Amino acid sequence: MERAEAEAVYEQGRETVVAVLLELSAQNALLRREVAELSEASRRLEIRVADLEERLGRNSRNSSVPPSQDPPGAPERRRAPTSQRSQGAQPGHPGRGRHLAPIEALDELIDHWPSRCRCGHVFCAAERAALGAPARHQVAELPPTAVILSEHRLQRLRCPECGAVTRAALPAGVPPGAFGPRLQAAVATLAVRNRVSRRDAVELVGELFGARICAGSVEAILQRAATALDEPYEDLLGHVRAAPAINID
Repeated sequence: MERAEAEAVYEQGRETVVAVLLELSAQNALLRREVAELSEASRRLEIRVADLEERLGRNSRNSSVPPSQDPPGAPERRRAPTSQRSQGAQPGHPGRGRHLAPIEALDELIDHWPSRCRCGHVFCAAERAALGAPARHQVAELPPTAVILSEHRLQRLRCPECGAVTRAALPAGVPPGAFGPRLQAAVATLAVRNRVSRRDAVELVGELFGARICAGSVEAILQRAATALDEPYEDLLGHVRAAPAINID
């Protein structure tokens, strides 16, 4: 943005500057999304090209393609000498499955014990003495996402000296409204950065977080977010005023 454009935005007032900042943020998010999509499309094309190149190089000597389907110029397939090796991967061959995370990286470790033997014997807790290393199976899962609903009860006490009744005040870290800062940030992100409508924001907050909220509350949260931009607005104003003059000749 040139200096003249920035000054023109500033002259239109704080609401215009807030709107411009939000629009720039939305455009930046859209550009990042488009770059990510192009990067993913490029990756898929590279995989496709590699697959096609591999197919072109296949013949009956290096794959399971029958000799009748060998391309012109393919080398003649020779009969392999008799071998005592069994089919499939040989002992010591490294596997290609998903690597297990180290024990110290786990969030939860759960032991499972067999309940009964093939002969019918039922194991008891006293017989749980592990033999060798256990078989390891790891599962990655999202935790259940839900809003924590807290009630702050402001109790009252009567003074034994003067008889006055005093009520407790909310601690400094407790928001005065019905929604905490993280939930408000999530609502603002959905409605502004991701350009979700007020109605869709209400549905997404309910589906993703299990929180009940109305469109009016969404609007109020966005108004408070705009008010919170007062300080960035003043910073932008200071940068505009301190910027050197630009000669457009």
